Amino acid sequence: MKKDIKIEEVQGLYLAIVREFNKEHRTEDWYAYLVNDKAEELEMVIISTVGKYEGVRTSELKHKIEKLPAKSVAKVEYMEDAVLLLMNNEFLVSFFLNGKLQDKKFIVPRNTVKEETIEAIDLMDGKKGVLFK
Repeated sequence: MKKDIKIEEVQGLYLAIVREFNKEHRTEDWYAYLVNDKAEELEMVIISTVGKYEGVRTSELKHKIEKLPAKSVAKVEYMEDAVLLLMNNEFLVSFFLNGKLQDKKFIVPRNTVKEETIEAIDLMDGKKGVLFK
């Protein structure tokens, strides 16, 4: 039975941690974005996030996106500086593509998202951040 299950590797879906100016608070903040670089729309996207390090865990957060159009991005959540610095952050993304359930896990290692590692990200209109594949 196990040999009959084919798990395909998900291509064209990325996680971007982007630095943006928050007009309300007048601060530079980090935000997580899901980047769909596929030619197809993703449906019923469920994102589960948690930070972990040496037995300590943050609360698990869940997000839902009904539809993520082809060649588009969606803001997922605010990322606290301390969580990016001190925790390994996991993003588990599940979605339907052409009627098939797929998932992909992104790991954001602690202390990898910082000013020295940012670059321009395609599909994000000149915004800069760190892209995870």
